[in-house]
Amino acid sequence: MEQPGSGDAGGMNVYVRELAFALAAAGVEVEIFTRSTSAGQPAVEHPMPGVCVHNVMAGPPKRLPKEHLPELLHSMVAEIEQIRQRQPHGRYDVIHSHYWVSGVAGLELSGLWNVPLVHTMHTMARVKNLLLGPGEVPEPRRRELGEHRIVDGASRLIANTGAEARELVSHYGADIDVIDVAPPGVDLDIFNPAFRSRSRKQRDISPSTFHLLFAGRIQRLKGPQVLVNAAAILRSRRPDIDLRITILGALSGSKDFDLKKLVAEAGMDDVVTHLAPVNAQELAGWFRAADVVVMPSYSESFGLVALEAQACGTPVLATRVGGLSRAVCNGRTGLLVDGHHPGDWADALEALYDDPATREDMGRAASIRAEESGWNRTAAITLESYHAALGSYLGTTLVPTTSLL
Repeated sequence: MEQPGSGDAGGMNVYVRELAFALAAAGVEVEIFTRSTSAGQPAVEHPMPGVCVHNVMAGPPKRLPKEHLPELLHSMVAEIEQIRQRQPHGRYDVIHSHYWVSGVAGLELSGLWNVPLVHTMHTMARVKNLLLGPGEVPEPRRRELGEHRIVDGASRLIANTGAEARELVSHYGADIDVIDVAPPGVDLDIFNPAFRSRSRKQRDISPSTFHLLFAGRIQRLKGPQVLVNAAAILRSRRPDIDLRITILGALSGSKDFDLKKLVAEAGMDDVVTHLAPVNAQELAGWFRAADVVVMPSYSESFGLVALEAQACGTPVLATRVGGLSRAVCNGRTGLLVDGHHPGDWADALEALYDDPATREDMGRAASIRAEESGWNRTAAITLESYHAALGSYLGTTLVPTTSLL
């Protein structure tokens, strides 16, 4: 329910919410259990018919670093069980957990309720640890062990991409036969290519400006430093380009990452504008106002921003890594860059600037491709996974009437 791009909120928040809505539209009753982060939060919220959100009191009602969440697992499970006992139906058919902390809680509830667990990792400790930068703290051993437990104990695993499925097999020994691939979707009612010229005018971006957009949490892993340094190279190489960069997002993770200092040291204060995260409608407007959306991530299980940007008719320049390799069709809906050397990114940006006709073609192809990626498709695949989990767990085939995420 929190604003993506702030704190630890990001694509996973969008995924859980939009999947819940799409499942409800398909006739599944969905109850979401999430830890309360504010004393003023209601105990229960109903964002749409068929979807119920329980804000569970586990630990102090405030935002906590995700590193502290494992200590609250047992209290979270106990509170969820208390809530279940008060429900008129008193039962669930499937537990669907997201991220490793929820997965460990899901294993306990699966045993307690005698129902199958379906789990989506979204990110994995072993993958993140392979991509650590100098001085960065690795994901704890506790997380790796927890993820191994989940892989061994879940009835089904859902991966965002085929690449993620292969990582589950290679890093955690998962059985490929219990993995379902359900790519995230996009809300096509919000993210579409309409009114691009108007979007630029509303944000005071002239037709001649080469406008680059970064949207995401401000942390090294997402690569905003790569964009800033690449743009600085491009600017020195091509002073004729009227360059503008908009960065949407809030600091996340290490407080040592200083975007303002980075921009100043690169001499880009007059080019870069940093704004707070925005809601989906406003984000779609920013995507339409950009010539290129830049995603220099070091790791992405999928990269929802890439799909949303393309749905708005904007080509994406992204790292050839993880799910981005699938989300962006290289040479057709955008470009993929190997590695993070700023010079290579500057080359790619210059090539896109010098060929506006190709940018336009890419944007058109991107929006057409995104039309096939509604959340109803994700929900349909997820429902098939639920059916398979129920069949293997109970030795029969059932249609779930309620689902816990």
